[in-house]
Amino acid sequence: MRVLRFSDKGCVRKNNEDAFLIMPEQGFCAVADGMGGHQAGEVASSTSVEALGKLMPGLDGLTGQALEEALAGIFQQVNQAVYRSSTLEPDKAGMGTTLTALLVRDSGAVIAHVGDSRAYLYRNGELSRQTEDHSMVAELLRNGIITAKMAAEHPYRNIITRALGIDPMVRPDVMKAPKQTGDLWLICSDGLHNMLPDERIAEVLEAQRGAEAAEKLLELALERGGEDNISIVLGVAAEVETP
Repeated sequence: MRVLRFSDKGCVRKNNEDAFLIMPEQGFCAVADGMGGHQAGEVASSTSVEALGKLMPGLDGLTGQALEEALAGIFQQVNQAVYRSSTLEPDKAGMGTTLTALLVRDSGAVIAHVGDSRAYLYRNGELSRQTEDHSMVAELLRNGIITAKMAAEHPYRNIITRALGIDPMVRPDVMKAPKQTGDLWLICSDGLHNMLPDERIAEVLEAQRGAEAAEKLLELALERGGEDNISIVLGVAAEVETP
């Protein structure tokens, strides 16, 4: 998988609390968006991707349900790593992070997800969101209590209901998707999708490719206020993937 990554602290935040893990030869990438005061968000996100990278060899040779279960188990171990770190230092108490990971192999793609970072698939001119936000506003929207327009402007849209490191155990969403040559995957933090609706993201991916598309998405998010850190990973599925 060919992978591009871009990140910016945005126009409001003093620090960039997002983190990446990019392993293109393994067809793997992940985005984490940390939260917590006293730079604890940076610690949470960096701890999560560091632990994830060390645990990735545990997926070698696995396929099907065994792969999905193993990836869910790895998320539990990553959660424990962040949780332990939060208990060792008082100023890190309560820190947490989102984590959205994508693994693309010959047999297809597997996504594991906690929080409100997102995974999108752009295929044949259509953008489809592959993950559901674990957030207060997303739950209100799914239950029909608010409209999509209200959700986009809701003052609590940044409050998430599930994150790594907050509790000793976490339940990740794990899902699989079929693979086609030329699939374009977008993994991003909420600093992008809170600034740009899905329709605008799709327009950019239709009009531009590669680094130009990522740079345009970042530019538009900054132009619209850049209220949070903005992280973008674009991955293009090759014809033959690492098994």
